[in-house]
Amino acid sequence: MQRENYLIDMDGVLIHGNKMIPGADEFIQRLKKKGKKFLITTNNPSFTPGDLVHRLKTFGLNIEPEQIFTSAMAAANFVSSQNPQGKAFVIGESGLTEALHNVDYILTDIDPDYVILGETQNYSFPQITKAIQLIISGAIFVATNPDSTGPSDKGVVPACGAMAALIEKATGKPPFFTGKPNPLMMRSALNYLGVHSENTTMIGDRMDTDVIAGIESGMNTILVLSGISKRKDIDYYPYRPNDIYTSVAELEMD
Repeated sequence: MQRENYLIDMDGVLIHGNKMIPGADEFIQRLKKKGKKFLITTNNPSFTPGDLVHRLKTFGLNIEPEQIFTSAMAAANFVSSQNPQGKAFVIGESGLTEALHNVDYILTDIDPDYVILGETQNYSFPQITKAIQLIISGAIFVATNPDSTGPSDKGVVPACGAMAALIEKATGKPPFFTGKPNPLMMRSALNYLGVHSENTTMIGDRMDTDVIAGIESGMNTILVLSGISKRKDIDYYPYRPNDIYTSVAELEMD
């Protein structure tokens, strides 16, 4: 079957740290030239699509805001579908707060329906304490992504998954993660793009998030070896990607 649509992870696929992966710009141009529909999907909930567009352009990648889908957008879509125009106490950056405002959510610490945890460089003990108190009082616990650590210029930093574990330990209530590997994010992205899984390919650099999410969502999957997972890691998993490439520079369109 001809693949007409693509969901593409960002970190490890198009960029690595503060550099573009060689050939990623030409890959994006091939997608556009062939008229393929695509979305850049990222578990990073901190930035708005506009922020990420600016970041990618500094690396030489020309992407439009409507071609980006984040775990924050998946979280906003999820809570809006469950409880339209509700209220949420949020720990996160503008990428998460803007996504929630876009679905008409009120951000408050007064009797919220949800506590929504995202990524931030400034996790504070008072905020975490408030989140714990609200969840114990009955607010539903949602988190954007299960990553336990993230990169920084000075090394790894605690990420959403680590903070979620702390809150879960204190409350006894596990969060519902909306980002990869939850296929909910893939389904949300497919709906956002207006396409079907049967003729869509997921391209990612991680077996434990991108590939499994693509498989569980019924998509063709491609693993690129320019990020986290290496060829030797594949044997650790009971599932396999449909194709493996060194990087997106090798990918040709039908």
